[in-house]
Amino acid sequence: MTNTQNKNKFDLEERTAEFAKRVIRLCKSLPKDSINNRLTGQTAGSAGSVGANYREANDALGKKDFIHRMKISRKEAKETLHWLELIEEDNPEFKSRIQELKQEGMELKNILLAIIKKTENKQLNI
Repeated sequence: MTNTQNKNKFDLEERTAEFAKRVIRLCKSLPKDSINNRLTGQTAGSAGSVGANYREANDALGKKDFIHRMKISRKEAKETLHWLELIEEDNPEFKSRIQELKQEGMELKNILLAIIKKTENKQLNI
């Protein structure tokens, strides 16, 4: 049974997609300079991959592919956090938004790790 056929489909799909959208919106709104252009490009790319791989994990046909996609999603969440750390912005509004996204990303990364561990321990039926 695929994850999309499972009546208890993971509720994190929307959350990962929303996290990615919020990071990308932040990146687009930051002032453009050579450093921010590179950092925001990396950040937006990683964030987009979090949501995309989570969706693919939800549609995975087997446990092995599900775990693989979840691991990629978690890795990209970790990379998104890394790039967010490097963005320096003097504007208090941006600083506040970056901090919120860091906290949300950390929580998301930990949830993804917990799902991976549960799946690897065969406590989750797919």
